[in-house]
Amino acid sequence: MAVMPMFPLGTVLLPGVVLPLHIFEPRYQQLVRDCLDAPEHEFGVVLIDRGSEVGGDDSRLPVGVVATMLQVAAMDGDRFAVVTMGTRRIRVMQWLSDDPYPRAEVEDWPDESGETPRDRLEATAARARSCAGLAVEMGDRSGVPEVELTGDPSADTFLLAAICPFGPADQYTALSAPDPSTRLDLIDRMLDDVEAGLRFRLG
Repeated sequence: MAVMPMFPLGTVLLPGVVLPLHIFEPRYQQLVRDCLDAPEHEFGVVLIDRGSEVGGDDSRLPVGVVATMLQVAAMDGDRFAVVTMGTRRIRVMQWLSDDPYPRAEVEDWPDESGETPRDRLEATAARARSCAGLAVEMGDRSGVPEVELTGDPSADTFLLAAICPFGPADQYTALSAPDPSTRLDLIDRMLDDVEAGLRFRLG
């Protein structure tokens, strides 16, 4: 277990996914400075269940992902433009003080092992790209993400959850699955609902 700076957000970060951030709140400006001074430039990202990203007083869900800072650019007014990437999944064991910024005791939560056939992954990837294309037609997204499967079922199922036109709640459901096989089952079931809704809207 380790104490980690935390960044609660209204969106879900998934392992292997790039997340750009505009840091303007003083508490998170301090978080960035402290992370830059630390040996590993990383912090945890969790989904806000209720409340706002700005100002605190939010309710946070317990499963998150470690974000590693890839690029940091200082801007006027002590603001930062930060590019991060999700690296590994964590569970929050206990929240600590929010002074000077949110912190928590966390533990890594790697996927359990399990068989996930490559052809099944490819089939779900094709469905995910198709649904993403429908979402683009409806104006719900700006483009279809380009994703190449890696051959690692854990990494691949997280990437599939990222390219699907899911809302934060569904992405969090996928993030919280205990293993790649269960995650793939969940993604397929959620795609059933998303695809049906998109096709209905398209008429």
